[in-house]
Amino acid sequence: MATITAAAPRSGIPGFLKHPATGKLLLLAVAAAVLVPLADARWASGSWPGALTVDLSEPLGKASDWVIDNRDSHPLFLYFFGYVSNAVVLSVRAVYLVLLAVGWAGVTAAAALVAWRVAGVRLALGTGAAFLACGLLGMWIPTMQTLALMVVAVLASVVLGVLLGLAAGLSDRTYRALRPVLDTMQVFPAYAYLLPVVLVFGMGVPAAVLATVVYAAPPMARLTALGLRGADAGVMEAVESLGTTARQRLLTARIPLARKELLLGLNQTIMMALSMAVIASVIGAAGLGDRVYQALASVDVGAALAAGIPIVLLAVVLDRVTGAAGAATSAGAGDGLGEPASRRTGWAYAAVAALAVAVAGRLTDRLDWPEAWLVNIAEPVNRAVDWMTDHLYSGVPYVGGTADWAGHFTTWVLDPVRDGLQWLPWWSVLLIVAALAWLIGTWRTALTAVLAMAAIGVLGVWGPSLDTLSQVLAAVAVTLVLGFATGIAAARSERCERLLRPFLDVFQTMPQFVYLIPVVALFGVGRAPAVAAAVVYALPAVVRITTQGLRQVDPAAMESSRSMGATGWQQLRQVQLPLARPALLLALNQGVVLVLAVVIIGGLVGGGALGYDVVFGLAQGDLATGLVAGAAIVCLGLMLDRVTQPTDRRTKKGA
Repeated sequence: MATITAAAPRSGIPGFLKHPATGKLLLLAVAAAVLVPLADARWASGSWPGALTVDLSEPLGKASDWVIDNRDSHPLFLYFFGYVSNAVVLSVRAVYLVLLAVGWAGVTAAAALVAWRVAGVRLALGTGAAFLACGLLGMWIPTMQTLALMVVAVLASVVLGVLLGLAAGLSDRTYRALRPVLDTMQVFPAYAYLLPVVLVFGMGVPAAVLATVVYAAPPMARLTALGLRGADAGVMEAVESLGTTARQRLLTARIPLARKELLLGLNQTIMMALSMAVIASVIGAAGLGDRVYQALASVDVGAALAAGIPIVLLAVVLDRVTGAAGAATSAGAGDGLGEPASRRTGWAYAAVAALAVAVAGRLTDRLDWPEAWLVNIAEPVNRAVDWMTDHLYSGVPYVGGTADWAGHFTTWVLDPVRDGLQWLPWWSVLLIVAALAWLIGTWRTALTAVLAMAAIGVLGVWGPSLDTLSQVLAAVAVTLVLGFATGIAAARSERCERLLRPFLDVFQTMPQFVYLIPVVALFGVGRAPAVAAAVVYALPAVVRITTQGLRQVDPAAMESSRSMGATGWQQLRQVQLPLARPALLLALNQGVVLVLAVVIIGGLVGGGALGYDVVFGLAQGDLATGLVAGAAIVCLGLMLDRVTQPTDRRTKKGA
């Protein structure tokens, strides 16, 4: 009893005051008490003060005009960017002509045979069916255009990523220099990459390919460096003891040991390249993305779906084939000497079979997809959309229609959150950002987040940025509620996880652009559809990370709680959720980053704010408006990443 009495004071206020978070907040409060009155007296304004705004429209307009005027005459463009542009155009055109020369039967056979050699008959049949579906939907030529752009972009991304990864994996100094750059590039929404390349290369295929390369190369570089740096130390010491050179150690030990990470990097690069290649249709890239973009512009849901289905099929096939290749390579790491020979023989047979099909198609003059085999789904889909508009869009008894839901969500959630953020004094927004970033990280994290948010005000887009932020916050709240609930259910039930797995696999491989199609059909255009698309896009990642985090909780802790008579709810609340805190924070961070990416693209369907400014700048050639909005998007993404991404060290401290 005496022991309990003596220990009681330690759990009171003095212990609370000793908590690091309390000290940070008190220090921040003292700084605010000094700085806020000075700022309010100097720049008394609820919104961002105009005196702290820098108008970049004139210098950016002049820079844009200079680039446009000198694009055909300046040596930098003639002898560098011009050669790069020509090389990209020639490469894409060469791949495209090869695909057309092989014909639809040859391409389908080659894809199916590659899938057969990598993962077996089942995936081969699925791959062949996917390519045939592209032709049946009348999208064979756009699919080949997208595939040609993808081949060139992925090859360039892999080469660039491997070179950067080799430098970072073999040099600590290079790794430290590249890591913050790759971290920052990872949070950039895809739209932020379009404007700079458009400024230099103009609209068209070169800008689309180079934007795709810049977007897709970082995961290859990061995973290459991770694999090289994580090579088994014992193996490396054994190889070094044999007197090998650094080059021999790299080729015979480091790279073979890192093949799992390399193939994972290839998979991620391919998926990101496909996503960006579709989005790049906004800047003149032909293919499936352009068909979706044109259909969305005219609200032709049927045509958009006809182009969207091949995108999804292509994404699923590429994901499955590259994933299976990685798994097969890892499983075959210890095979004997005879196995590679049999594999080479199998690949030779597959190549001969594909070539025979292509030659047969050419001899019979059946290279183009037969028009008699086309299936028009646009008309029935549009009739279904019209029916939904008449029966589900509005006027449904008791529950209302989807348009009513969108209107209520806008009125009751989006408008109040936006108005509340825009009502807050500018300095209070910076204080909130500083507090959140400092609580989850260090003073450097807080400084980076505050500077990023302040840069938005300096750029003169404070209001639109807060509008975008309100959409992100609303979408993240809905995503976390649905994602955590679904993840908890999947973690506690094997059957539930098995049922969810195919849906999560498909949704996680779909490019961002495709999510706009169903929400336009259901909700029309506006901010609510943009939020709905963002929720659906981010939900699979949140569910997967939550499920994995809860399943990885120490079984001993779970068994101990059960032995003490804890109920399932008590185990979840008092054991699993606290121990899975790092995974839940990672789910929050990934949810925020993914939501922001689609909220920006929502500018195409009436999302407004920064997304609209980017779309307007690209469509009207007003690069000053677009570049300012793009820079603000980057700053907003950087701020959101910093306030939701603790490092391992910080997570351990706060756990």
